[in-house]
Amino acid sequence: MYYASFGMLSLMLHLIINHGILKKDEKTESHAGSSCYRRFLIIITIYYLSDIFWGLLNHGRIVPIIYMDTLVYFVTMSYSVLLWTRFVVEYIGREGARSKSLIYAGYGIFVFIILHLVINFFYPVIFAYNADQGYVPGNGRHFIFVVLFLLHAVLSIYSLITSSRSSGKDRIHYRAVAVSGLTMGSFILLQTLFPLLPFYAIGCILSTSLIHVFVEEDEKQDMILKLNRVERKAKLEQKKTERTRKEREIYNHIAEGLAEDYEAIYYINIETGRYQEFSPSEKYQSMNVPKSGRDFYRETRENVRRFVHPDDYAFAESLYHKDTMLKNLKGRKSYSCQYRVMVNGNPRYFRFQLMLAKDGKHFVLCDKDIQDDVTAEMALKEDRKKHATFGQIAESLASNYDVIYYVDVRDSSYVGYTSHNIYGQLEIEHTGEDFFEDTRRNIPLIIHPQNQKLMLDIMDREHLLSELQDRRQFGIEYRLIVDGRSQHTRLTARKSSDSQHLIIGVENIDAEVRKEKEHQKALNTEKELARRDELTGVKNKTAYMELEQSVQSNIDNGIDYLPFAIAVCDINDLKQVNDSKGHKAGDEYIRSAAGILRDIFSHSFIFRIGGDEFAIFLRGDDYTARQALFQALRQRSEENTGLGDRPVIASGMSEYVPGADTRVSEVFERADNMMYENKRSLKKMSAL
Repeated sequence: MYYASFGMLSLMLHLIINHGILKKDEKTESHAGSSCYRRFLIIITIYYLSDIFWGLLNHGRIVPIIYMDTLVYFVTMSYSVLLWTRFVVEYIGREGARSKSLIYAGYGIFVFIILHLVINFFYPVIFAYNADQGYVPGNGRHFIFVVLFLLHAVLSIYSLITSSRSSGKDRIHYRAVAVSGLTMGSFILLQTLFPLLPFYAIGCILSTSLIHVFVEEDEKQDMILKLNRVERKAKLEQKKTERTRKEREIYNHIAEGLAEDYEAIYYINIETGRYQEFSPSEKYQSMNVPKSGRDFYRETRENVRRFVHPDDYAFAESLYHKDTMLKNLKGRKSYSCQYRVMVNGNPRYFRFQLMLAKDGKHFVLCDKDIQDDVTAEMALKEDRKKHATFGQIAESLASNYDVIYYVDVRDSSYVGYTSHNIYGQLEIEHTGEDFFEDTRRNIPLIIHPQNQKLMLDIMDREHLLSELQDRRQFGIEYRLIVDGRSQHTRLTARKSSDSQHLIIGVENIDAEVRKEKEHQKALNTEKELARRDELTGVKNKTAYMELEQSVQSNIDNGIDYLPFAIAVCDINDLKQVNDSKGHKAGDEYIRSAAGILRDIFSHSFIFRIGGDEFAIFLRGDDYTARQALFQALRQRSEENTGLGDRPVIASGMSEYVPGADTRVSEVFERADNMMYENKRSLKKMSAL
């Protein structure tokens, strides 16, 4: 069923991506070869349907119908390659013997495949179905797929050569066509190697997706843009005048709004020094700074001498040189500094922000009075100093604590706070003269017996100070006894910023710990279920692959791995039970076989790796007694032969040989071959 699901998914994606082309919308006729590409997509649609039916019918084993479906599969595949050849040649649009040769090659291969499909009715050169109604690929099939791959490779090379002589979007489009063809050819090659996997369907959806993204949609949009270009140009011309007028109004409003936030704005020609100044501030206008001038650099340095605070004069005067201003803006969008300016005889802090205009030929310099901001910031710093102790506690809260202790390191006196949130809203709960003595007295009363010695060692002033000597904080988890039950608790200690106090927070983490334990338990249960076979209760194929990978890793790393053996088992006559008694009886037949294996190999890992196939990994006691156990299994199977209702299990076993075996799979393959020999022997015994 998984094979058909790939085809269904590919078909759905195919119809979604290419619906515009498939319904023959005139807007999709975006390039030369569109008609041929549409026929190609239609044939690919039929191919997907045949591929889906093959996946569905293969389980039913209806040979005449699946044989016809396989013919449709090969016909649509070969015809799609022919249409792809025509599409590439028409799309690139190059005339000449090379293009004609490619088309003739496409027709020749198509006719060649059709003739072989006719011959296949009488002699299976491409495919056949064996006595067990299983699909058997022929040598002709491999030859056809290789030829199809080579044709795709030639078409891709042809597209790449053409792209090297093109430019712009044409180059991208030709390369996209080349990559698409190479993708289909690569997946044809994979289909050759793995006949029972839907690689060509995957290659087709990937290739058409590439064409859709890089060619169809791109050229469709170009066509629509060309159709609308004249109309849009007229509308743009009509809007251009209106937009210019509105932009001027918006720019004026923005400039006026920005100017309101500054005391003055200067627009300066970098090269000549000419400038314009705008100042809406009455306070700044009282300084009689010129509105415009010929040399901003010289005139500003003169104004610095007149208006800047004497202590800031040297710094301010050094700023107003063309080279200095350009250097300060190098690698950044703006540069700002601040110094004091004398306004009406009073010093006020100003911030000066320098920016480069969009044209790159002008400076924009903005002056802003920030005295009120500086005053407010200084007041805030003073306020913080007044509340240093409380601030140190509040800023130390990394989370909600149930209780916070503020302990004086010098005399061990303390204050206990109850914390309601992480924003510093604390209430005094109690105080004491000696935190460490009070704590040690309470430990036997409230701490879990298994944690009492630990807490007695930790809750010592010298011990805590030594723990905090080289790190910012120290934490420990322990259990309290609350209302007769244990409660997981975390204690966190750190020094205050003045290093004269310890800040100790205690928080209840019981819910957190229990949730983590439940989560871990759920993960372990889920992991175990994911590796257990639902029908038999033994381990599944995933578990076997993980074990094989682990053992292989030890072998690869040169570890002297313990001796082991692998037994491979296969249940005889399961299909006969399913056909005659139904699948429920077949499931019971499989469970019964698994029970036999569990009884015999009671100390080994047993895996169900297929519908009726098991693998057993023997080590330890089972490895030592492997021959006796293996003989018991074969004797049990021989006894069940001919009884009908008891499972007959074909088996083979092989030991790992250090030095000779480099792969676990080698041991498995030997056991598998021995199992098939035993299977034939049991069938002969049953026939007698």
